[in-house]
Amino acid sequence: MNIRKTMIIKEVIEADGTGKACDPITRVVAMAVVQNPFARPAANGFVEDLSPLYDISGQLGERLMAEAVALLSGAAVSYGKAAIVGVAGDLEQGGAMIHPKLGKPMRAAVNGGKALIPSNAKVAAMGTPIDLPLGHKDEAWSFDHFDTITVMIADAPRPDEIVLCMGVADGGRPHPRLGSAPILD
Repeated sequence: MNIRKTMIIKEVIEADGTGKACDPITRVVAMAVVQNPFARPAANGFVEDLSPLYDISGQLGERLMAEAVALLSGAAVSYGKAAIVGVAGDLEQGGAMIHPKLGKPMRAAVNGGKALIPSNAKVAAMGTPIDLPLGHKDEAWSFDHFDTITVMIADAPRPDEIVLCMGVADGGRPHPRLGSAPILD
């Protein structure tokens, strides 16, 4: 695994969009910029076996998630993950980073994780932001915890890199009013 850099962002929300104060909500995103071993032209195009990326993401989850959770002010209740693949890669390489092996270290770090970990991936140029979705770690239909945090790294991903992002939060949205209502649509 070739890591160029890591970055951790901590955000504390103390008021909603209207300015109404709320109990503080801490959200933390740990990010790693890694070399994409399957970026073109090195891999000469399509690659069937992406399993080396599974291992890279699992190792990054073990390395970074505990640190992200430790920066929360309260217990982790929400989580999410995302990947930005540089333009010499393809979308499936982002999927390989966020799906097969990243969940286990994320769930271990948050002491739970019955719910699917919301995720997002895209292929993009350097400095492109990504919306990392957040959802309750144990209650998949807790609408009050459906949220996003937008993150980016100014000099990443280079065409032959992948930015892996793992997010946690100790609360849902400020002043949530949806609860876990029955699905009406």
